[in-house]
Amino acid sequence: MSARDRILARLNAAPVMNKPEPDVAAWFAEHRSEETPAEKAARFRHFIELAHAEVYSVSRGGWLQKLWEVLSAKQIGKLLVAPGTSHGQRAQSELSALGIDCPSYAEPIENWKETMFHDIPASFTAARGAIAETGTLILWPDADEPRLMSLVPPVHIVLLDAANIYNTLYETMQQEGWKNGLPTNSLLISGPSKTADIQQTLAYGAHGPKELVVLMIEENV
Repeated sequence: MSARDRILARLNAAPVMNKPEPDVAAWFAEHRSEETPAEKAARFRHFIELAHAEVYSVSRGGWLQKLWEVLSAKQIGKLLVAPGTSHGQRAQSELSALGIDCPSYAEPIENWKETMFHDIPASFTAARGAIAETGTLILWPDADEPRLMSLVPPVHIVLLDAANIYNTLYETMQQEGWKNGLPTNSLLISGPSKTADIQQTLAYGAHGPKELVVLMIEENV
């Protein structure tokens, strides 16, 4: 018998110790207080801004004006959008009239990889929700808004409805029923891409967008 077999035999012969599952719900109920939507929005904003994201409060009908202002301030004349979504369709329709080129992700990446990686300065997607405790956006990419839209362009602009901000990741998973199914890719984004791998010097944009802009829809704006 080899050493490996002897180790496995001892492990298999060890008595099974049944332990109760931890009461996760009770822990969160004791350690995380309930917050109003406004308090959750404020906490989300505080933490994601600490990670160098830009956050703008916008109204449900006025977010396009702020999107235009952000693009103008950054001198961005081209924005990748998803016309298969309501927000992407609106952005493409109204920004094009204002002189912003709004291409869409309309074909396999193999057919336009060079353009995507070298000629798209910014993209615009929506967030499914967010987590206040960590200042984290939740994105569920799909056929209309593929994952590369939030990974490749140097500037990523995200539309977030503050009504979909949860206190914690646990609350998000419970209320959205994540145990019943997840997409192929789900993204948790807590700021621009950054790394300190080289000489512990923090650099932005190493593995993704170097700028993250959040347009947060709030009812009191």
